[in-house]
Amino acid sequence: MELNGRVVVVTGGTRGVGAGIARSFLAAGAEVVVCARRPPEQPVEAAGRKASFASVDLRDPAAVQEFFGAVAGCHGRLDCLVNNAGGTPYRLLGEGEAQRHARVVELNLIAPMTASVAAYPWLRETRGSIVMIGSVSGTRPSPGTAAYGAAKAGLENLARSMAVEWAPEVRVNSLVLGMVRTELSHLHYGDESGIAAVGATVPLGRLAEPSDVGEAAVFLASGRAGYVSGASLLVHGGGERPAFLDAATANKADGPDKTGGPNGPNDANGPNDANNVEKES
Repeated sequence: MELNGRVVVVTGGTRGVGAGIARSFLAAGAEVVVCARRPPEQPVEAAGRKASFASVDLRDPAAVQEFFGAVAGCHGRLDCLVNNAGGTPYRLLGEGEAQRHARVVELNLIAPMTASVAAYPWLRETRGSIVMIGSVSGTRPSPGTAAYGAAKAGLENLARSMAVEWAPEVRVNSLVLGMVRTELSHLHYGDESGIAAVGATVPLGRLAEPSDVGEAAVFLASGRAGYVSGASLLVHGGGERPAFLDAATANKADGPDKTGGPNGPNDANGPNDANNVEKES
């Protein structure tokens, strides 16, 4: 398979998007290590192969350093780090102390930087790569998740800076995610009809599956992306229909010209993307 013999670490890889990423790498032949504070309820496996698990708090630099040393010691190499761990609860800025918002930034920006710096010596040896899991919240207003959006904006810039500083030995790229269907989707969108209604707001007509994200991550880690670094790949199904199009009266059946036109519902501007719930770190 494409990544036979490669060793990949997926942070927050025990559930949701992270588990989907881990399964895609397993299916591509890689040896996968997932890390989080708590073990998965069920083993993360695909194609008859299973990811190994390690408990680590990514906000503890010493523990992170020890973790990557252990991975390299056990497997003899490290080829890719996927910085997936992150998330946030819904909290308006005026409803929480600054320290609580700062913890969101720590989890979503500082922790990926800590992991990347710790992994760098091993990735440099294999001319490996880093994949940051970003969010559309980093490029649009994020009311209720402002600290999260700010952290994701910083993460994308961090990836581009790393790509310049660490070239040519280590490639660094970002996946910028929109809405992804996971086991927690019902908390944000409701029952199946609610999930379908939200999916209909996406140009491709559905929410992403974790495997969609995983396949994109495998591509960025593979030789097929050997000349791709400092890039941000949008994995959002085409994005969102601009709200002003539905507010305008032009090109509507009941508007002045009576010509009709496509008018779909808009995605609510809320915490709808893949990392909107605080995940294991």
